[in-house]
Amino acid sequence: MNIRAIRIIGIDPGLRNVGWGLIEVEGSRLVYIGCGSIQTRADLSLAERLAQIHRGLTALIEAHRPHEAAVEETFVNRDPQSALKLGQARGIALAAPALLGLPVAEYAANVVKKTIVGVGHAEKAQIAMMVKMLLPTSPAASPDAADALAVAITHAQHRLARARGAA
Repeated sequence: MNIRAIRIIGIDPGLRNVGWGLIEVEGSRLVYIGCGSIQTRADLSLAERLAQIHRGLTALIEAHRPHEAAVEETFVNRDPQSALKLGQARGIALAAPALLGLPVAEYAANVVKKTIVGVGHAEKAQIAMMVKMLLPTSPAASPDAADALAVAITHAQHRLARARGAA
């Protein structure tokens, strides 16, 4: 790997499925590394499901050695109990990379959509299509994986814009 290349893991938090996507960035060039989702078993307790998420993210980060992480902020307008559980899963998604020493950025869903598609209210299918265009070798088989790749791309674009602004 070129020393100037930065590896980013994007994380789309959820309690059932945590999407993850890995890209490498050199300048404005994006390279697909991998993607998938960590699935938790619904028959487990909340604590056990959160532990599964933590173990899964930790294993991914240790195996792929990203330099930075980006996590999507979740927006839930359902019942308060679901929102609380999702918030706990999001806490794990933030803490796991931070505990391994990675800087962690957060992006609102509408910022991700606007960065990837050009509008802040894009549909999941539009996001998946644009991720496939930006990363042609990506299978992005699940919506969670496509969303996580979109988060990683968003972070890459925003860090590039900040670097240009600082120059």
